[in-house]
Amino acid sequence: MNLHQIIQPADWKQPKGYANAILANGRILFLGGQIGWLPDQKFAAHDFLGQLEQVLHNIKRLVEDAGGIVEHITRMTWFVTEKSFYTEHQKEIGVIYRDILGYHFPAMTLVVVAALVEDEALIEIEVTAVLPD
Repeated sequence: MNLHQIIQPADWKQPKGYANAILANGRILFLGGQIGWLPDQKFAAHDFLGQLEQVLHNIKRLVEDAGGIVEHITRMTWFVTEKSFYTEHQKEIGVIYRDILGYHFPAMTLVVVAALVEDEALIEIEVTAVLPD
């Protein structure tokens, strides 16, 4: 069952790995910013890629616990403390992302911030998912 439709104007260049707009129907799940810690709220990884991997696992778990699947994710906002963490590791990020979330690319935004509330956090991701009624 397809709950959402990617909106891509015919005269716009195809985006790189994210959709410009998504139209969706269903129950809306909002995930507050997820960081790369374990269920006990301790960090196993102290590097960007390790924390990204844990963040994506946490997101997947929360969506599944709500009765959804990763394909129900319609929007992600990534907050990173260093732009270079993202720009210098795009290939590795892509591999980690696809290993956990597959070839599903919701509307995404990347924001560089001065700091996150948890001092050890290098990345935080907010998610919106639309699940079946």
